[in-house]
Amino acid sequence: MTIQNRYDFVLFFDVKDGNPNGDPDAGNLPRIDPETGHGLVTDVCLKRKVRNYVQLDKELSQGYDIFVKEKAILNNLIDEAHEQENVKAKEKGEKTEAARQFMCGKYFDVRTFGAVMSTGKNAGQVRGPVQLTFARSVDQIVPLEHSITRMAVATPAEAEKQDGDNRTMGRKFTVPYALYRCHGFISAPLAAQTGFSEEDLELFWQSLVNMFEHDRSAARGQMSARKLIVFKHDSKMGNAPAHHLFDLVSAEASETPVRSFDQYDICVPTQENMPTGVTVVEKL
Repeated sequence: MTIQNRYDFVLFFDVKDGNPNGDPDAGNLPRIDPETGHGLVTDVCLKRKVRNYVQLDKELSQGYDIFVKEKAILNNLIDEAHEQENVKAKEKGEKTEAARQFMCGKYFDVRTFGAVMSTGKNAGQVRGPVQLTFARSVDQIVPLEHSITRMAVATPAEAEKQDGDNRTMGRKFTVPYALYRCHGFISAPLAAQTGFSEEDLELFWQSLVNMFEHDRSAARGQMSARKLIVFKHDSKMGNAPAHHLFDLVSAEASETPVRSFDQYDICVPTQENMPTGVTVVEKL
């Protein structure tokens, strides 16, 4: 059964001594708002982590395959939809819609985030019910640059250039500590179009809570999901504007410089403070 309620949510996550989302156009420096100094993590980065978690958890089982995954050739996957018997049997004008429905049913990320699938034999476009904003750090960040040394070379030619000294130098960028805040939106009417179900919703919440647990790397340092605050509306269309609900959540540092989550006070609204028809739930 597809979801019958609108949801809005706030996700807090942090990074310690790592680079949460490097910018390839800036030498892989942590992304930053140059006018305010606040750090940024793209929505694409967060969706990637959700996809990776679902892929590990469900092992690409029926209905939980991932469309945008590493080394995927998207047009081949779109063409596969047109090879299905129920799609082939359709009239020319109905094939695209039938292929779109097949893709929504097979791929978790298509029915969750949507996809443009008109690059191959055309499976249409899907507007996903789940959308995320860029995550922005609560406070300014200070990107640090570190020199690192490798005690080996890759080729004999490199060894000759080093005159017998196999050490090579490199650079690594980190953020000492930052707490990031992301906003999200889930539309019940759009969920009805893609088949996004209550089971899919629970898997999505699970992914947000655990996505960093299986995404460890030396470059990203220590990253953790810290708070997931969900606003559930009583209706499909919603009972209050999302920005009014987000304004009820605040994060303030008790001291500076901040080097741990314990130094933040997160204000989560109580149910008594909620607009009529909206329930607040702390998933984390």
